[in-house]
Amino acid sequence: MTNENSEKNQDRPPFHIKSKIWIEDRKGQVIFGLGRLRMLDAIQRNGSLNAAAKELKMSYRGLWGKIKATEEGLGSPLLLRNTGGTSGGGSQLTDLALSLMAEFKKMHGQVNHVADVFFEDMFAKELEKPESPHDTL
Repeated sequence: MTNENSEKNQDRPPFHIKSKIWIEDRKGQVIFGLGRLRMLDAIQRNGSLNAAAKELKMSYRGLWGKIKATEEGLGSPLLLRNTGGTSGGGSQLTDLALSLMAEFKKMHGQVNHVADVFFEDMFAKELEKPESPHDTL
């Protein structure tokens, strides 16, 4: 670890909370979460599943399988796919996909904010207290 990283870590509180959220269907199957968000974001940036899979260091089949499972769970497409040919094909996100991404980002930000506030109010001060002699017994 460099001195610069050590100095940055000194500015951070000694403890912080981490949380992860996702949306499941009634069967417990993942419908949407940060992974699906990253996939759709990569597809949007790259314009194709193949390029998105390479960027995410995933197989094309793995990426497509997760997107397809989400589409089946939602009962609506997330992608408009153009098959190959002279233009080379590609994929665009549907309005549903764009809306899902935007709303999930908002929800994720709000959940993280609430978790941070809750942690600060309930745990952080307790964890920062110096150890008492009774705690070591």
